Parts: sequence; structure tokens; C-alpha cells
Amino acid sequence: LLFTHRGLSGPGVLQISSYWQEGTPIRLNLAPDMNLPERLQEAKLRSKKLLSNELATLVPSRLAEAWVSQEPALQRTAADVPDKALNKLAEALSNWQLTPTGSEGYRKAEVTLGGVDTRDLSSQTMESKQAGLYFIGEVVDVTGWLGGYNFQWAWASAHACAQALPSQSKIEPAAQL
Repeated sequence: LLFTHRGLSGPGVLQISSYWQEGTPIRLNLAPDMNLPERLQEAKLRSKKLLSNELATLVPSRLAEAWVSQEPALQRTAADVPDKALNKLAEALSNWQLTPTGSEGYRKAEVTLGGVDTRDLSSQTMESKQAGLYFIGEVVDVTGWLGGYNFQWAWASAHACAQALPSQSKIEPAAQL
């Protein structure tokens, strides 16, 4: 998750953008794989540091400072923060709900949906119902996880198409000069 001057970005946001519906809230757990209420209570018992400094061991320091600055009860040493405020903070960080107000749009898009419907193509040859018309790669409505899968799809669909093309339409290498 990447916090930018324009909003959230990074692989996690790019991944969920394929599924997110405008106007629908999303929930983020900023402290996964840990018992946050227990961790904050431990800090309260052993630390004389500001809560923002303790929190900065769990999340980025600027995020910790921004989160703590919203609540006066959190702007003290970890030992002096009331249990109720610590529990509320733990819940907020573990179940942060926000409703994005939009995106940067297609101008900046890295993930998009849509394309030629796979039901209109042969899965063996990538030929459409219009004989002799083929579609491959990202022009086809195939959406996958981030991590190079779109490259694999592009190469695999191109290979299937190339194997299916009649031999007279295969491109020959250019003559050497």
C-alpha cells in the first residue's frame, strides 16, 4: 500500500481496482498478522515513548503521526493513553474503512477491464466468429492478478493464434541486406 499526495496506490490498490465498484467502501487492515490490541497494551506496560513512536514500529512513522494527531487522547506517552483509546485505535487500524472518491482514470490506468468477450473467440485459435479475424493479448477481456500474468496471457494467446494461422499468412523474416 502506497500513500501518495493524490491518494492510495501500490500493488494492493492496483489489484483491488479490478474488483472495486465506484461508491463502495473498502476496508483495510493496516496491521495484518498481529494482535494489535495486545501489542498496544504491551507497549503501554513497558514503554515511556510517545504512542506515535511506538505505533511507528508497526506502521510507517508518518502514518503513525497522522493517525495519532487526529485524537488528543493518543498524543501522549503509550503508558498514559487510556485503554479505551488504545482499543479504539487498534480497531481503527485493523478495520480502516474508506470510500474512494474516484481514480486517476484511463489517463493513468495500469489496470483496466473490458475488451473482446472470450465467448466470441475460439480458445484454441483466438479466432473470432468473423472468420479470419483474431484477437490476442490485452485486447481480450481477460483479467488476472498482478505479477506478469498479463504478459503470460499475451504470449500464450499470441502463440495459439500463430499456430492456427494458415501457412500462407505467416510472416516470413525480412531478407538480410
